[in-house]
Amino acid sequence: MESRLSIVIPALNAAERLGACLRAAGGTGTPVSERIVVDGGSADATVAVARAEGARVVIAPRGRGSQLAAGAASAAGDWLLFLHADTVLSPGWSEAVVAFIRDPGNLRRAAAFRFVLDDPDPAARRLEALVAWRCRAFGLPYGDQGLLITRAFYDALGGFRPLALYEDVDIVRRIGRSRMTMLPAAAVTSADRYRRTGYLLRPLRNLFCLGLYFAGVSPRLLVRLYD
Repeated sequence: MESRLSIVIPALNAAERLGACLRAAGGTGTPVSERIVVDGGSADATVAVARAEGARVVIAPRGRGSQLAAGAASAAGDWLLFLHADTVLSPGWSEAVVAFIRDPGNLRRAAAFRFVLDDPDPAARRLEALVAWRCRAFGLPYGDQGLLITRAFYDALGGFRPLALYEDVDIVRRIGRSRMTMLPAAAVTSADRYRRTGYLLRPLRNLFCLGLYFAGVSPRLLVRLYD
């Protein structure tokens, strides 16, 4: 029997970019059986956009970890693909996903996409190279690179935890470097946050916060610094 793939997208006031995300992650010729947008209380047209694009909407308490967990709980697929609402999958993503899904050796493995920013600035290319190195060296992709995983493996790991921050790092650490694969396709993500705060300042702040997280500081405390 062909595997069923559920795409789960947490969203909050994401109407401007959600449509492009959903259109790239669906359509004929893809392995997608359903797309689920988990809204955390948007004040804009996020829910309307999701429904107009044919996605199913789930309402959950605000917080990416909580929203991801709620989306997974409502999903019917035996494979799950978690995406951010400002991410657009590149052409060829479905072939890469199908190849990964069809390999029985990947039933207890997970995969993520290559990180790409929608900005021609050379600083964006340098940051992409740094992220690629982080993934090779530490097996540590972030949530904006997506996460492809079987329902059974996801459940065995305990799923996403309702953390205020670093819910993506938390689950990837439980997956483990040896069980994480990088797919030969890109997840193109909005560079707006880097344009606002800078290609140097934001990565340095993120690295500082990540270091504090690894040192044991609560994500609930870190989220104020991160934001």
